[in-house]
Amino acid sequence: GTIANAVVIGVAIDVVLPLLGGGSDVVVLRVLELFAGIAAISLGSGLYLTARLGPGPRDGLMTGLSLRTGRSLRVTRAAIEITACVVGVLLGGTFGVGTLAFALLIGPGVQLALFRLGHAGAAGL
Repeated sequence: GTIANAVVIGVAIDVVLPLLGGGSDVVVLRVLELFAGIAAISLGSGLYLTARLGPGPRDGLMTGLSLRTGRSLRVTRAAIEITACVVGVLLGGTFGVGTLAFALLIGPGVQLALFRLGHAGAAGL
């Protein structure tokens, strides 16, 4: 499941991005799209983590670090995402408001999704 996650996500992005177009030019719609995307990824992560078929790389790191440190999933995932952002910028990548929003909100989103799916102590799944 872990290997399939990495491959399937990449293929899905390559297939879906051309179908979506460039997004909206209206800022309010772009913000709504951003939050809808974060919510969809949060729910999707919650669903596949509860299936226990193997987490993706970041989700596996998130759950493992959360178990080892005793920190919540939301804090652990935010730390992972912020670290990834810093490394990405240092390597020459771009960084914007959407990147920051994702980094800060995906952890709480995944934790909320797991809680709503009945996995309140989700780090150990």
